[in-house]
Amino acid sequence: MQRKVAGILEEKGAGVWSVASSDTVFSALETMAEHNIGAVLVLEGDELSGIVTERDYARKVKLQALGSNDTPVGQIMTTVVHTVVPSATVAECMQLMTDERVRHLPVVDDGRLVGIVSIGDVVKAMMAQQRDLIADLERYITG
Repeated sequence: MQRKVAGILEEKGAGVWSVASSDTVFSALETMAEHNIGAVLVLEGDELSGIVTERDYARKVKLQALGSNDTPVGQIMTTVVHTVVPSATVAECMQLMTDERVRHLPVVDDGRLVGIVSIGDVVKAMMAQQRDLIADLERYITG
């Protein structure tokens, strides 16, 4: 059976860490470090306006010699954010992540942000799906 994003969120929780575009890059990095995550969403009120990842920091702050304490998140965030719905399958997430070269997908339901899945979450779910399939096949073969 195809695992869905909703199932991933049930297992891991739907907590989302976010910052505002006016917050400093340093503040975003603190949030990532505090929660041991590789990205934070950028929200303006309840609206998703971007995402800031460790990759954004490395490429847009360090390489351009910007200051983390005085650079606003809005200056370095990725504004094209690919999202999925809770009914999306793990395979669909993996395909989107591969095609778009992203590691995080915010989950949106009826225009409302309900969670986020990472490449690690998707790989873990795919592995569980494969284990289930193998167990089903073994039960079928052994009768």
